[in-house]
Amino acid sequence: MPEFDKRIDAYIEKSRDFARPILEHLRKLVHKTCPDVKESLKWSMPAFEHKGILCGFAAFKEHVKFMFWKEALLKTGELSGNKAMLEGLARIASVKDLPKDKELVPLIQQAMELNEKGVNVPRTMSPKGEIVVPKELTSALSKNKIAKAAFDKFSPSHRREYSEWIAEAKTDATRDKRIATAIEWLSEGKSRNWKYERPKAEKEK
Repeated sequence: MPEFDKRIDAYIEKSRDFARPILEHLRKLVHKTCPDVKESLKWSMPAFEHKGILCGFAAFKEHVKFMFWKEALLKTGELSGNKAMLEGLARIASVKDLPKDKELVPLIQQAMELNEKGVNVPRTMSPKGEIVVPKELTSALSKNKIAKAAFDKFSPSHRREYSEWIAEAKTDATRDKRIATAIEWLSEGKSRNWKYERPKAEKEK
């Protein structure tokens, strides 16, 4: 029997009218393709796990996004239009925008196989060099001693991750929101990607 998470039931129920049938269809298809899949919430978004995170979706004001955790490793040449289809999954505005099940199922199966084999997405290494800390982040850090102390103690790679995240914001509102989040996380001693890091106790097992 499929295992459903009530939190995802609530998520779908609160989504906009156009999004509900899309989310319900994707959810059923994932369960049909991977009978032992587990549901959960990751970063406030519905996620499906099979020996690791498999895929997930999110509903926005005007579209739904269906994403694969290891999308970069999915083969896009085996199915006609596969690459374009993956791009289209980022902005699904209606049920009519959904690819046919026979096109989506192989992608879900590929994602399952990657997790079963323990294949990981290669990490993209940031180029080494001087770390340019945005002036807005520097200003915010100067007003919070705890956050500044944590930032200064971090490795160059961790400081670069925060700096690049702030610098890449496309609007002032996004930048200000990221700075506020950064200060909050730094005050708790967290790195930019702390959500993806395994707990120390788990690493030592």
